Amino acid sequence: MTIRSHMSLSAVLLLVLMCGLGAHAKASECTREVLRLRVVNERNGAITVSRDGGETWRRLGRVLQYTTSVNVRAYTASKWVPAGRVAASAVNAIHVTVGHNEEEDRGIVFSLLPREFLTAPENYASFLSPDSSIYTDIPAGRAIFGGGEAPLVGSPVYLAEGGGALTALPEGYVPRRGDSLVIVVLQRRRYPTQAVFENWVGGSIFLEYADQGREHLGWVVRPVGGIGRFAGSLYAGIGRIRANHAGVIDISTSPIGRLGAFQIIPVGHALSPEMAGAWTMTQWMIVGPSAGEAPLWEGLMPLFYGHLRPDYLPEDLYAPDWEERLLARFLVEVDLGEGWRPMPGLRLAADPSVPLPEFANTALGASRRLRILFPLADRSGCDLPEVRRQGS
Repeated sequence: MTIRSHMSLSAVLLLVLMCGLGAHAKASECTREVLRLRVVNERNGAITVSRDGGETWRRLGRVLQYTTSVNVRAYTASKWVPAGRVAASAVNAIHVTVGHNEEEDRGIVFSLLPREFLTAPENYASFLSPDSSIYTDIPAGRAIFGGGEAPLVGSPVYLAEGGGALTALPEGYVPRRGDSLVIVVLQRRRYPTQAVFENWVGGSIFLEYADQGREHLGWVVRPVGGIGRFAGSLYAGIGRIRANHAGVIDISTSPIGRLGAFQIIPVGHALSPEMAGAWTMTQWMIVGPSAGEAPLWEGLMPLFYGHLRPDYLPEDLYAPDWEERLLARFLVEVDLGEGWRPMPGLRLAADPSVPLPEFANTALGASRRLRILFPLADRSGCDLPEVRRQGS
């Protein structure tokens, strides 16, 4: 089946909405453990990482302020992530879903925040829940916030008990002072080398693998043409993933310290009232599944669950092992008609009272294709941590 670039938006949308459940959404592939994070929910509680299944731990930072609350009115996309799992991984926040508010059709979450947010930023146009957040001394864009130790969307979260046993978070969990939380980051064994998006209506979306295999995922319903002031791009470099959650891939086009980004969102999320602007403004790419696949992609692998994370350190270029480091990071490139090249640097004034300049609407309009380069990774082994349900 082929969809040509001149196909109308309504026709593509009709195709998307009439699909069934797809194979790429299944979560049964074997995995390997990449790392685990431990956060002690106590003032000065240690934040540590283990890359050997919990045998040894390295300190990353500490907790500045603990929480004993959850937010029952979280951002909409958190409802598409099962309770007890990471709902969003970003340079400026990590959110964990602990339940679902059925009455308001939202997730219930608590968060981990970098040190910059101990004082709430002014005019912050992104989800922030001050009373249900664990504040850390880790800077935005570092360690667990996109600096090499960030979790993936869907990473399970456990309570650590005496002797190192892990217990799944109970239904309706609310953080308690002193709780030791462990996030286990698992990576699929069959891991792509890149995800490619053909940037026109009906353009193909596909994954490529190291064995030369290609997996078609779906279609571009609406191409991206511009950039916007997405909060958090202040803490991500050009061509880097700023955030991933069940309803978005946020990609920075600006250097650290400046605003500028665009987003890739699934069609179901784009149809929600809060995302109505995605159909008229140009800083969103809207994507949907293939025929015979799930009608909605929210919270499904590989784009909106289990595969992507912010992952970048500016000093990688200056390290002795810089090649190895760069190959271990996600990177976004663009094809402007002459082959792949780095994402151009595109930035905007941070002041929301200043209207977006005209170039913001067309900054990416010449892009024929976009691709996300995945880090080279060890694809051997299948690991699942030994876990028991509370009370079992």
